[in-house]
Formats: sequence, structure tokens, C-alpha cells
Amino acid sequence: MKYGQWLLSRIKRQLWWQAILFGILGITTALVATVSDRFFPWTLPFEVSREAVDSLLNVIASSMLAVTTFSLGAVTSAFGAATNNVTPRATKLLMEDKVTHNVLSTFIGAFIFSIVGLIVLRTGSYGDEGRAVLFVITIGVIALIVAQLLRWINHLLSLGRVSTTIERVEDATRLAITTRLSVPYLGANPWRNADTPPENARAIRSKEIGYLQFADIEALSRLCEEHALTGYIPVNAGAFCYEGTVLMYVVGPFEDELYDTLLNQFVIASTRTFDQDPRFGLAVMAEVASRALSPATNDPGTALDVIGRQTRLLAQWGKGRDDVPVDYPRLYVSPIAHADLFEDAFMLPARDGAHLIEIQLRLQKSLTALQQSGSPAFRAAARQQAEMAYQRAKLALTAPCDIERIEREAGSQA
Repeated sequence: MKYGQWLLSRIKRQLWWQAILFGILGITTALVATVSDRFFPWTLPFEVSREAVDSLLNVIASSMLAVTTFSLGAVTSAFGAATNNVTPRATKLLMEDKVTHNVLSTFIGAFIFSIVGLIVLRTGSYGDEGRAVLFVITIGVIALIVAQLLRWINHLLSLGRVSTTIERVEDATRLAITTRLSVPYLGANPWRNADTPPENARAIRSKEIGYLQFADIEALSRLCEEHALTGYIPVNAGAFCYEGTVLMYVVGPFEDELYDTLLNQFVIASTRTFDQDPRFGLAVMAEVASRALSPATNDPGTALDVIGRQTRLLAQWGKGRDDVPVDYPRLYVSPIAHADLFEDAFMLPARDGAHLIEIQLRLQKSLTALQQSGSPAFRAAARQQAEMAYQRAKLALTAPCDIERIEREAGSQA
């Protein structure tokens, strides 16, 4: 993915651009009626009084302001519910919800349309045809508002609920996994011994502290081609970087002027995103399970649900393949380690649910299922995580019958 595409995808998830677009559309629609005599020369079969249009626009203006204010309050409450009951990291997905953006933008656009329509109407700029056209447009706007209100009411019933938020996190994680599996090395060559720097390599080091959100692989490849360099990237999106963290090694005739240019192809920010970062989604879902297992929440059912979803996601990851074309032959990228994915997904529920036999049994069953497919490294990572969960359970469980059950379950998988 190019940097421009990545930036555009980030902008498209924001509310402000859609609200501005609908506002401009509302202004344009209200002003179109002023030139209806020129563009619509036919005579309409009915005449609309100024008072009729004025009253309709007044209703829209007053009601849309109230509905928008109420909707913003409902959205804010949903964010708070998700923060308290799920995890603060999940609120980002709610803030990027398309239905919410469409509905709020429609309300804002309708409000601006009515205000502009009232101003122009009371200046006397509309003729007889203009008022008729404005009346027809207003009826259409009312129909759109009613449709969006019905959609919004149905959407509010689930917005911010635990199950719905978990499903959104799972969908975002599945998309990140699918995207990464299509290009497991981002179009570059796999670099499996990333712990050992290449000989005679120049290190490109971070000057910021934060999380790596994006690396413009295409731009890095182009720079390497132009300067006859070979690049090695030891980090993936989501990696925590600090001043001095190596973002890239380059081998070849390196020019000092190229250092900052290469460094600028890496985007480091204060937070992680789901883009190009499958581990983040797994970690967020693990946080949900951890909060559900806390004494304050005491909801092991949600933790069991999360473990099942994590199992589905990792089973999808286990189907990955290495026989993908290399688009950037001068670049080498470190693969995402299977062990890291399993740790992100299962370490928190295994730790916080070590004293709960139902959690431990589900973990052992899930990790056993994951050991039945995937590459040898994938199976080994699942086996290692199962052993770690078993060791925690042996120390935390107190009832002899529970200890016997977990030993039997773990022993049957050995």
C-alpha cells in the first residue's frame, strides 16, 4: 500500500470530511432552486406558497439541531460504555463506524440545507418555480431524514454493547489478518534471521518514541533501486520504537543525504492501529477477556467467547502460505512470529483465568485444535502456549478435582 492510499484510508474513517461534504451538498441544493427558472423552463402544475415552504424548513431546522445534539450524546455514551465494559482501545472502531458517520452527516447536511433555504427564501430570491422546486427538494430531504432516523434507532440498540463491540474488533482483526496473509512479507523477500544484522550494513534508526503505524514499502523499494541498495526491515507495524530503534538496515553504497529520506518512509505515532497490524486486534481482544475476568466484572462467559474468537482468527492465520510473488526484490522484511501472535491472543486470559477451571479447559481445547493445522512453527507456538497455560493453572487451581481435570486435559494433548 502506498502512503497516499494509507493516508486516504485513514481520512475516510473520520467524521469531519463527510459532515463537510453533506453540508456543502445542503448549501448547493438550497441554492439550486434559485436558478430553477433558467434550468427548468417548464411550468410546474402546482403553486407553492412561501409560508408552506417556510414552515417545512423551520421544522427541519429546529428538529435537526435537537436530533443531532441527542445523537452526539448517545454516541458519547456508547463510547463510555465501550471504554468501561470492553476496553478503551475498542472505542476507536466505534469512532470510525460508517453508519454513525452517515446518519450524523445527513442530519448536519439537512440542518444546513434548511438554514440556507430559509435565508434565501426570506430574501425573496425564489420565484414561483423556485419555491416549487425547493418544496419538492424539501419533501425529499424529509424522506431521507425519516429513513436515516429509522436506521439510527435500530443501530443505537446495539451501539456500545459488549457483544457488538467484540464483534467489531474481531472483524477488524480478521481484515488485518486477511490483508497481511495476501502479502505476508509486504511484497518483499522474507528475512527470517532478523536478529542478526547483515554484514557491512548501515542502520536507519528511529528519532521518535511511539508505535510504528506504517512503512511505505513501495517508496523504500524505489529508493533502494535508484541507489543500488538492499534493504532489511526488522520491524513490523505495531512495534514499539524508541530513539535508536533500528527501523531498517541498508547494504550498498550509502549516501548520508539519503538517511532522512529513508527514515521519513516510516510513520511512528503515539497509538497503534489495526492497519497492517494483526497483533493489535488480538491484543485488544485479549484485553476484553482480561477485563471480563477481573473481580469487578466477573464475567467468564465473555472471556470464553473471546477465546473462541481468538481461536478462529489464529486458525485463519495458520492457513497462510509462503509461495507469494516478490514485488520488491531489493527489500527483505521480517515475518510476524507465530509465538508473538499466540502470546498476544492467549497470555492475558491464561494469566487472569489461571484459577478458573472453565477458562483453562477452554484454553487447552482451543490450543489443541490449533496444533492440528498450520506450519510446524505454528503448531510449536500453539503447543508452547498450551504448556504455559497449564503451568499457570497448576499453581493457581486449589481443588484437587480441578487439578486432576486440567492434568488429564493437558496430558491427552501431549
